[in-house]
Amino acid sequence: MQCLRFFFTKKLVLRLYFPLAILLIVVIAVCSFAVDKNAEGKLYSSIDEIPFHKVGLLLGTCKTMDDRVTINPFWQYRAEAAYKLWKAKKIDRILISGDNGWHGYNEPQDFMDTFREMGIPDSCMVCDFAGFRTHDSVIRCKEIFGQQSVTIISQPFHNKRALFIAQKYGLQAIAFNASDVGFRNGLYTFFREKAARVLMFLDLYVLNTQPHFLGKKIKIN
Repeated sequence: MQCLRFFFTKKLVLRLYFPLAILLIVVIAVCSFAVDKNAEGKLYSSIDEIPFHKVGLLLGTCKTMDDRVTINPFWQYRAEAAYKLWKAKKIDRILISGDNGWHGYNEPQDFMDTFREMGIPDSCMVCDFAGFRTHDSVIRCKEIFGQQSVTIISQPFHNKRALFIAQKYGLQAIAFNASDVGFRNGLYTFFREKAARVLMFLDLYVLNTQPHFLGKKIKIN
């Protein structure tokens, strides 16, 4: 009797969860396809080929890994990409957008300190300390910093999502691809990005999510 009960319970669970699992896979696939499709013709990996835009929007991330010592390769490659664009005169200003949510953690300031060491003057950098999410960074680039066109700077997977948000909000954007990380470091990010794309669609088309902060407009000279 117990075996029969277990069998029917298991069968019921499969009937309930299997369709949900299939639906989730389909949703993830559709969201990813839409993001990839929108990015076609907007991604650049060559300094020589990318067009000029006055402002490059550098998307933030943490400077170090969990040990707070090892440099995060995502951070390092984004910093290098932004510097290359500025050095090649493909952008005039770097809008550094990132999280500044708690004491001792300041993504824009970490980038700015590094750029100063590289020789980029303060006059060529603008910090957005309220870029808590990619969603916030892109919208604030247009609504707060007044940009109608921009070059987004991050890894390819991240650029694609940012480009989709930009397109939804009428911000004309292209993106420069920072070097990606190896499979070992990027595996977690790969799965996280799939979930982030679904959440992005919810933000844009269901929840109408707005940035945490907007505030006064800031002019980039």
